[in-house]
Amino acid sequence: MSYHIFSHFYDMVMDQTVYDQWLSFVEGYRQRYHQSKEQLAILELACGTGIIALKLAEAGHDVTGYDLSADMLSLAQDRIEEADQEIQLIEGDMRELPDIQAFDMVTCFSDSLCYLHQESDLLHVFEGVHRNLSEGGTFLFDVHSLFQMDHVFPGYQYIYQEESEVFLWESFIGDYDHSVEHVLTFFVENEDGRFDRLQEIHQERSFPLETYQRLLKEAGFSSVELTADFGESPVDETTTRWFFAAKK
Repeated sequence: MSYHIFSHFYDMVMDQTVYDQWLSFVEGYRQRYHQSKEQLAILELACGTGIIALKLAEAGHDVTGYDLSADMLSLAQDRIEEADQEIQLIEGDMRELPDIQAFDMVTCFSDSLCYLHQESDLLHVFEGVHRNLSEGGTFLFDVHSLFQMDHVFPGYQYIYQEESEVFLWESFIGDYDHSVEHVLTFFVENEDGRFDRLQEIHQERSFPLETYQRLLKEAGFSSVELTADFGESPVDETTTRWFFAAKK
């Protein structure tokens, strides 16, 4: 998995409206589980280019961002400095999450956990999150549903085009159960006017609901709530994204 090229295109192709929905999802659980606190200490795993982290900071929270990609973190740092906010950014693998501090909330959005293909990797993340949460703390995350993986993604295509660059996204059935392979092809104009062809491959996998619930319990979480539509609806057979709220 590499974001070296995709980091340049990431914000261009992402639906910008979903960031406010993730922010509302966080606020909903702040009001439910942490109503006595206006400001939360929040660790955002897989923070990427920092859009959600910045929105959380602007909402008054004390935010730490954590990501594997140095390229993503560089873009996040630029965004944070431009907004004149203070957010600590840490580069690292969330499967090896160190003990940072006791957070009120840990988040991991935009199906980032789907980049982990083994149950053991998920368990390592869940255990690391549990260690970094204060007593009563909340872990919020989302993943693609099996319906999305098995019925929506296979055969998916998306094209983004500007004058000097073209981005093609194609999705195929992956090697594991409930997995897909996203082939990202980039055509970028160089100084002499010709286009260079670059490519990245991203592999994602989801697991049955029971697997996530079991692993969260094994990691020590006391309760797990599951919803769809950013916490607004119950899950059904055509839900495309599952939203979890696990309480320590």
